Amino acid sequence: MQYPLISEYLAAIRDAHDNLEKLSHLVPVLDNYGEPYRSSGAFAVVFKMKDEQTGKCYALKCFTEEQEGRAEAYRQIAEELEFVDSAYITYVKYLEKELFVDSNCEDDEFPVLLMDWIEGETMETYIADHYMDNHAISMLCYRFCKMAAWLRSQSFAHGDIKPDNIMVRPDGTLTLVDYDGMFVPAMKGQKSPTIGTKDFSHPLRTIDDFDETIDDFALASIALSLKAISLNPSLLNEYGASDRLLFSAADYLDLSKSKTMTALQDLLADEGTRTLLSMFLLASAKKNLSMCSFRLFGVEKPKEEEVWSTEVTEEDLKNAVEDEFGVKYSRDWKRLLKAPSRLIYGEYSIRKGVKVIGNSAFGGCESLSSINIPNSVTMIGEGAFAFCYSLTTINIPNSVTTIGIEAFRDCESLTSINIPNSVTTIGNGAFWGCKSLTSINIPNSVTMIGEDAFSRCKSLTSINIPNSVTTIRDGAFKNCINLLSHIKSDIIQRFGEEVFNP
Repeated sequence: MQYPLISEYLAAIRDAHDNLEKLSHLVPVLDNYGEPYRSSGAFAVVFKMKDEQTGKCYALKCFTEEQEGRAEAYRQIAEELEFVDSAYITYVKYLEKELFVDSNCEDDEFPVLLMDWIEGETMETYIADHYMDNHAISMLCYRFCKMAAWLRSQSFAHGDIKPDNIMVRPDGTLTLVDYDGMFVPAMKGQKSPTIGTKDFSHPLRTIDDFDETIDDFALASIALSLKAISLNPSLLNEYGASDRLLFSAADYLDLSKSKTMTALQDLLADEGTRTLLSMFLLASAKKNLSMCSFRLFGVEKPKEEEVWSTEVTEEDLKNAVEDEFGVKYSRDWKRLLKAPSRLIYGEYSIRKGVKVIGNSAFGGCESLSSINIPNSVTMIGEGAFAFCYSLTTINIPNSVTTIGIEAFRDCESLTSINIPNSVTTIGNGAFWGCKSLTSINIPNSVTMIGEDAFSRCKSLTSINIPNSVTTIRDGAFKNCINLLSHIKSDIIQRFGEEVFNP
C-alpha cells in the first residue's frame, strides 16, 4: 500500500473536521506559524489534536510507510493495554480508513493511530539538558529503574526501548511511546517487526527474538548508563553521542575492549552501580534477564536536593573562592556570589554545576554583553543582572524555575529573551526598563507574572500570555506604549486594564 507524503497529510489535517470520520470532533493544535503542530519520524508523522469539548489533547499518528500486519498487531496491542492502569503506558487505538487524504496514491482513505498526548520532553532531550545536574539524573535513573522493574513484571514488552521513546513529563514521571515493535502474548510465535535500535539492542537479537524479554538488554544498558552519568557527568561528553548514551553497538560486540566499560571501573565503589553492572553483564551473556528478579532494578531513591539560597551575606563573601576573572563563588562552587563590576571581558560563562546566581551577582556590570548560564542553575536571584546595560541576549536554561525580583532590570540593550517551560514565576520588575525588548513568549509553565515585570519595555509589541497564567500583578506591562494596541481584548478583560495601564 502506498502512503501520502507528509505535506499531503498536513493539508488533510488542516481540514480535520471534513477529512476525519469517527474522530471528526478533533481539531489540530496550531504552532506559532498557524500550522498544525506536528513531529515526524522515519515511518510516520504525528499531529497534536484537541477535543474542544473536553480540552483533552491527543496524538494522531499517520503512517508514511507500509508495515505488514500493522492493523492486526495494533488490534492485539490495544486489547492487551485496555485494562493496564499505569502512567508508563498510554491509551492507543488503531482506526482503519479513518483519514481522507487527497494524494497521488491509489487509495484516498488511510489508517491512523490515536494516542493520549503526553506533555513533556523525550528522555533524550532531558538528559542532554540536565546531564550536569547530578540530582536530576539520579532521580531520572531511579524513576527509570522503577519503570524497568514494572515492565519486566508484565506479560508484554515494548520492543524498542531507547531514550527517544520515553517521555519525561513535567513532574518527572516517565511514559513509554511508539508501540510499533510491541510484543503481547497474543503474538507468541510470530516474527518481530523490529530488532530495536542498534545502540540499545543486543548485538545478537534477530526477528526470531519476540517475547516478553526483548526489552531486558536495553533496560539494563540504559539503567547502567544513567547511574554512571549521575555519578560522573563527564562520561557522557567522553563516550556518549547525540543519539545514544554511553554504550554503542561496537561496545556490545566485545565488552572486553570497550573503553566505556573500563571507565566504569572507577565507579564500582557505589553499590547501585555494581548491581546494575552485574545485570548488564548477565543480559549481555544471556540476551535477557530471566535468571534474575525484576526487584534488582530497585535502586535507592536519591535524597531530597538541598535548597540553595540566593541571599549573599558578608560571611559568604569573606569565605568565597574566586575564578580567574575575579568572580566569587561559594567554596563548593554551587552558588555564584558576586562578579566584579568591571569584568575584564564582555562575555562570561558561569561554571557548570552552579545551582543559583545570587542576588545582585552581576548587578552593575555595565560592560557585560553576553552570559552563558549552565543547565544546572535553578534560580536567578533578585537583581542578578540589573543595570547590565550592554547585555544584548540571554538564554535561560530549562533548569531554571524562578526569575527573581528585578533580575534583569534596566538591561537596556536586551533585544531577546528565552524563558524556558520550567519557569513558574516571573518576579516583580524582572524585566523592568528593558527598552530594546521587542517580543516575549511566556511558556505555559508560568502561573504568575509579578508587579511591573515588564514595565517600561517601550519597544515591546508582541507577547504571548498562555492560559496557565492565573495571576498578573498591577502594572506588569505599564508604560509598554507600543503593546496595548496589540493585546487582544479578552486578555485585557481577563486581567484588567491596570495590568496594561500606560
